[in-house]
Amino acid sequence: MPSDVPDAGRLLDTIAARFEKLGRDAVRLMEVCGTHTMAIARSGLRALLPEGLELISGPGCPVCVTPTGYVDAAVTLARSPEVIITTFGDMVRVPGTETTLERVKAEGADVRIVYSPMKSLEIAKAEPDRTIVFLGVGFETTAPAVATLVKTAAETDAKNVTVLAANKLIPPALRAIAGDPGLRVDGFFLPGHVSVVLGLEPYRFIAEEFGRPAVVTGFEPTDVLEAVAMMLEQMLTDAVKVDNQYARIVRAEGNPAARERIDEVLEIADTSWRGFGVMPRSGLVMRETYADQVAERRFGITISPDEPETGCRCGDVLKGIIHPSECPLFATRCTEATPIGPCMVSSEGACAAAYRYERT
Repeated sequence: MPSDVPDAGRLLDTIAARFEKLGRDAVRLMEVCGTHTMAIARSGLRALLPEGLELISGPGCPVCVTPTGYVDAAVTLARSPEVIITTFGDMVRVPGTETTLERVKAEGADVRIVYSPMKSLEIAKAEPDRTIVFLGVGFETTAPAVATLVKTAAETDAKNVTVLAANKLIPPALRAIAGDPGLRVDGFFLPGHVSVVLGLEPYRFIAEEFGRPAVVTGFEPTDVLEAVAMMLEQMLTDAVKVDNQYARIVRAEGNPAARERIDEVLEIADTSWRGFGVMPRSGLVMRETYADQVAERRFGITISPDEPETGCRCGDVLKGIIHPSECPLFATRCTEATPIGPCMVSSEGACAAAYRYERT
């Protein structure tokens, strides 16, 4: 093993010693990145930590926090013969009120999975008589690519390219969680991919206003363990701050060029998150300059507010209130083969991770 790679055994010993010295019965640390969720479950880290030291999942899966009303709007658009839906793959199986994009595709709708928003331009050029609607779902990680699609389409006069925008911002969700006394979270693993864009500054409020440790974390098991040790050390020394375990990738200043592209095309707005309702200034919509490419305006549709969940408790999973196994549908009616909620659908969902790696 290279000398610069932390040893997992030593890290676990350090964690155990620091947790014992802290003298608390319970510490709950939340990850807000779906890739962390999968990494933690796949590597079995929860079972290796001291009893009382709990790793819980938060709203870090973009598909999982996308409201049902958004899926319904996408389904409505997909059923129009003039529309081609382009989307990242996870979205096609997310349930709306009555159906999914996967099912309407089987019925004849033109729904195409793409790996880059820019693929929508190629399709638009090949299909000039139809309108492309790209489903702009994601966090700050995908927002620069969505913004680039919109800007390039406008500059090249690709009038048949539109976006159904649903990009969301991680810091407002962290603020909502940290500020809710009913959601007891003692520290945060900060998302590595999002932090490549944001840097460290947008997270400072977690430590300065709420007194919680927060660590930007990589995705190897030893990255997660090192971040746990770092947060426990902050608690022991009463030196709470935003730290960067993932310094090999994430710079303190983030990526200013990516943020400039986002700000040029998109603006902050209130938006709805599944399980959380409407959070102020937590989403991105297109600026008026690009109004012609807003799918809702082009087709005269609205995104309905979500109704309270019945049965599926994905919203409570996203808040860290329950573990996926505590949902009554988990591994019974709701499985990977027959998912009921988006937390089981997404490859980054907490329920999918628990079902795949943590069932006993």
